Amino acid sequence: MLDRKQRVRHKTKSVSNRNRLTVFRSNNHIYVQLIDDNNGVTLASASSLEKSIKDKNLQRKEIAELIGKSIAKKIIAKGIDKVAFDRGKYKYHGLIKILADAARSEGLNF
Repeated sequence: MLDRKQRVRHKTKSVSNRNRLTVFRSNNHIYVQLIDDNNGVTLASASSLEKSIKDKNLQRKEIAELIGKSIAKKIIAKGIDKVAFDRGKYKYHGLIKILADAARSEGLNF
């Protein structure tokens, strides 16, 4: 029996050949990476540990929104507008949903 993380990652990789936007959420921080699975390279990343985000005294929901907008700007600046969203072991709910919606509002397509 596959767990949720394996199920989501398998679907993301097999159905689409787009670059993968993956999310990791710890108890204190949120991390996002754009990964090119063909070459095994991270193309862009953003997290709540970045100085520009860390210095602001914000709520977790506001931080998730800022990270979503930040990663979208970085990805679009590289000329990529279509990605596959890999939510990992997390439900599409709460901070993950806020981050995804913020990235979509900046023009990212997934």
